[in-house]
Amino acid sequence: MSQKVNLNAYFERIGFAGSIAPTLATLETIHGLHPVAIPFENLDPLMGRPVQLDQASLEQKMLHKGRGGYCFEHNTLLMNELRELDYSVRGHAARMLWGHGEGGASMISHMVLVVDISGSSYLCDVGCSVFTLTAPLKLRDGVEQQVGDNLFRLSKVDDLWRLDVKLGEDWRGIYQFEPVEQSEGDIAAINSLVEKEYYSRALLFAARVDKEVQYALSGNRLSIYRAGQDPERRYAEDVAGLRTMLADVFRITLPTGEDFEPALQRVLTAAPARATVD
Repeated sequence: MSQKVNLNAYFERIGFAGSIAPTLATLETIHGLHPVAIPFENLDPLMGRPVQLDQASLEQKMLHKGRGGYCFEHNTLLMNELRELDYSVRGHAARMLWGHGEGGASMISHMVLVVDISGSSYLCDVGCSVFTLTAPLKLRDGVEQQVGDNLFRLSKVDDLWRLDVKLGEDWRGIYQFEPVEQSEGDIAAINSLVEKEYYSRALLFAARVDKEVQYALSGNRLSIYRAGQDPERRYAEDVAGLRTMLADVFRITLPTGEDFEPALQRVLTAAPARATVD
């Protein structure tokens, strides 16, 4: 590929050791390790800093500086690493359903991957802040698939694939995507729109998985999910509280610069006026 990929640095960051043969077993191992080691966070667009999707920038930020990233960064990084390992990988644009009703969000704002192995296709997504996947899902219509404590289902609806999660007795939509591969330029264009949206609306999101616990930050609200229990909620009341959550709960090496704390203050100012969705 045109961009040099440092597999050793990636493997060290996620704690991978073992066979690098392009098999389902290798994919499952990498997919499980990645979201545990590298958190989801959108601090750069929140601060108005451009999100760079070239491999060198992704490696510098996510592998060497102790930062995380959001969907375009996570899944572009994973796509490049998997292609270096000789997997067949395609990037797809997705529309979020979670928190937006059946019609979905007004704009396409997410990126997912489809990996082909031995005649079967698998949905891979290490960059979703909602119900973070820790394993690939077989791209089969209507089949329920268990990942950790969550039961997922992929459905083919017209020309779209839809991902749902089962909560209690109900299925709730997470996102939907077209089976059309997006080019590098397509992804860059969508990314540019999303980073501007995050900045203009002072939207802060972070997520991390840790064994049997999932952590999710939306604005100043931290949600902690444990199997069989109601979510635990905590709220950051000030900039210092947000800094502590980001560093201690999500294990993010916080960015430096005079634009960081004012960005967190914008989140706190916007949070009371913005409705949140559990």
